Amino acid sequence: MTDKSILADKLRSGQPVVTGWCLLSAPMVPELFARAGYEAVTLDLQHGMFDFEAAVDSLGLIALGGAHRIARIPVADNALAGRLIDMGAECIIAPMINSREEAEQFARAMKYPPMGERSWSPRRAAMLSGQTDHEYLTNSNSQTLALAMIETQEAIDALDDILSVPELDGIFVGPSDLSLSLSKGTALDPNGSETARACADIASKAKAAGKIAGIFCLSAEKVEEAVAQGYRLLSYGIDTVFIDGAARTALGETAWTKDKAGTGIGY
Repeated sequence: MTDKSILADKLRSGQPVVTGWCLLSAPMVPELFARAGYEAVTLDLQHGMFDFEAAVDSLGLIALGGAHRIARIPVADNALAGRLIDMGAECIIAPMINSREEAEQFARAMKYPPMGERSWSPRRAAMLSGQTDHEYLTNSNSQTLALAMIETQEAIDALDDILSVPELDGIFVGPSDLSLSLSKGTALDPNGSETARACADIASKAKAAGKIAGIFCLSAEKVEEAVAQGYRLLSYGIDTVFIDGAARTALGETAWTKDKAGTGIGY
């Protein structure tokens, strides 16, 4: 394998990688993201509709489409993190990490001894990465990424401690939840100035600690801003938003539906 085929090497070298974000559990959807040219695709098992079986099918189809395989787990489900990397996920994003202890428990579930406590059975992971079992054992601790989500004031307060976890590869910012936390629940403002300042500071601290920084972006402009701040894994593009927008655009292009707008008649 070359470093060009390894997500971890790309991100550590400073190369920005844009990932599509999938909520829908139909495995062909993440494959379409990959075939459309997205360099990585993320399966959302926290807020999305994926169960384990659909995620496993999707990981294989993302690989078939030529993209890197990322998954976000539900809160504190480190056992699922281990199962997903066994099935071929190259990177796991863990939500609501608010302390060094939580970051350490998550990251150590992702790494083989002596770095962690991951159990051995990576047959599918080795297959999708094009490695023998021996090669996978040799490489997996450095090639399988554990990213802790920073999305609360509590996490910001503990950021230096979280970044000091040696097994943790980096952080991933959720600006929507972060804005809720910063405003004490009074405002959802992921693109606001206060959130942007916090995101810039998080990226700076991650870079100083030698960690990868990722972030969820809600516009193309935010992707550019995040790259300038030092983020290297950028989520931009959600399947449900794409389908909804395309459906509304297509429907609005026909004269008949324009005339019938607001009637609720579908056909």
